[in-house]
Amino acid sequence: MGIADRRQREKEKRKTEILDAAERLFFSRSFEDVSMDEIAHEVELNKATLYLYFKNKEALYASIVLRGIHILKIKYQECMEKKVSGIAKIILMGQAYYQFSQEYPDYLRMIHFYGSERFSKENPCTAEIGEGYGTCRMILRDAIQEGIDDGTIRADLDPFLTSMYLMISFMNILSMEHKWKLVIEGEGFSFEQFTCEFFRFIIPAISSKENTPVVA
Repeated sequence: MGIADRRQREKEKRKTEILDAAERLFFSRSFEDVSMDEIAHEVELNKATLYLYFKNKEALYASIVLRGIHILKIKYQECMEKKVSGIAKIILMGQAYYQFSQEYPDYLRMIHFYGSERFSKENPCTAEIGEGYGTCRMILRDAIQEGIDDGTIRADLDPFLTSMYLMISFMNILSMEHKWKLVIEGEGFSFEQFTCEFFRFIIPAISSKENTPVVA
């Protein structure tokens, strides 16, 4: 290994260490409550060194958001690779999004917070984040098209619009304010029951009449 390669590996290792330290802090507190000084202290570097790797706190936060989106994208790709019908893939993707929310609640919180439009559009990660989330939606769109082609999804639906309806629904349900969860629980239902009922509600609306699956 040459000197240049070794230096590049050391640089990438340091960058990962900074991201890991920042992630621990952002997972435990809000964006506003974490400072670059604290991140530097956590990773045992001076703050000036941090700025050699990340332009500002926003860039650091966005890089962690990308980690979460990458995990979600892999889950969607795995659903798409299943040898099942298009409508079954839609159900699997909805379940995968819910599973992601349960396994990685801090990533989900950061993803939704980043989408609140309080961050600069000039951040180089913004386009990459949009592309990553867009890839998830396009995988969903392709599953819808498969369902139309195999006859399990209504042929009169537009794959793009339907993917938007579903993706926005997933996002809003899983980022629901706590007060609404309390309302649901007050009526004797768990949040998990609420999410399951969404699929019982939406799947018959997009399925072809002959191929409406039973959602457990």
